Amino acid sequence: MLLIRKRAYARAGLVGNPSDGYSGKTISLIVRNHWAEATLYEWDQVELVLSQEDQSRFRSIKELAQDVHLHGYYGGIRLVKATIKRFVEYCEQQGLELHDRNFSVRYESNIPRQVGLAGSSAIIVATLRCLMEFYSVDIPNRVQPSLVLSVETDELGIAAGLQDRVIQVHEGLVYMDFARERMESIAGLRCGVYEPLDPALLPPLYVAYSTDASEPTEVIHNNLRERFNRGEPAVVETMARLADLTVEAREAILARDAECLGLSINKNFDFRRSICRLAKPHERMVQRAREIGATASFTGSGGAIVGTYRDEAMFRRLQETLEPLHCRVIRPQIAPA
Repeated sequence: MLLIRKRAYARAGLVGNPSDGYSGKTISLIVRNHWAEATLYEWDQVELVLSQEDQSRFRSIKELAQDVHLHGYYGGIRLVKATIKRFVEYCEQQGLELHDRNFSVRYESNIPRQVGLAGSSAIIVATLRCLMEFYSVDIPNRVQPSLVLSVETDELGIAAGLQDRVIQVHEGLVYMDFARERMESIAGLRCGVYEPLDPALLPPLYVAYSTDASEPTEVIHNNLRERFNRGEPAVVETMARLADLTVEAREAILARDAECLGLSINKNFDFRRSICRLAKPHERMVQRAREIGATASFTGSGGAIVGTYRDEAMFRRLQETLEPLHCRVIRPQIAPA
């Protein structure tokens, strides 16, 4: 029996957040320590198998309410269903004929939820990879992130930008340019310019994430889209500064300038804080890391941070300092083992 198993990994936005949704620039890296995995096998009908995140039995009504708070009303199964729908539509639009064999698909994920490590988009990317192999459809890497984004924005109404999907498709370390003049329409989808960078050029990095339940991305985004669209000067100017900061960070990486990169990471958080209302527990994570000499910024919407550290002693201090805040500290695995 044909069996297809594909993974997509967590990611950490290094510099540029959240300008990816606002014609900005970002640098992001893959975090192979955590992943979402989709498994597809030929079946007599199309069947979507519920995962651990799609539970319908609870020990109490409080547990049910907490589950809905973290996972929504449909868990991750809605992501799989929406991915299949958009895949079919994409193939129809491109004149690609699909065979009539059916399949069963399931997913699982160990990416911490709602902490800005892109767990939802990882489920979509892993599912899309299974579908591409099952139907022998080749979607260019530059197009896949935009197709994945359309699953979330068009099908499910989730506020999102391209950054997460780009790094999860390309993996490694990627510099992304979403400036309006650089965007290109391919297969009816808007695509940016993506430049892979060598992860070996990076100084020592850490990622720390909260093990407590966190707010969904939409809660922390502070109606930035509305404020940007109506031309609020502080938001428009900050997005431009974040784009410029990403260019500086790229140059620092290429020059192996750890100090300059660290300053860019810190500035990224400071710029973001100037226009956003941030969750206090997440702000404390950044503050504690900086107090011991590490750099720190959010990996995404909040609940996880990324930064540079000097040596093994500082890494241990990070663990000791952030543990009381219910945080786990890891070294992100960027390259394949």
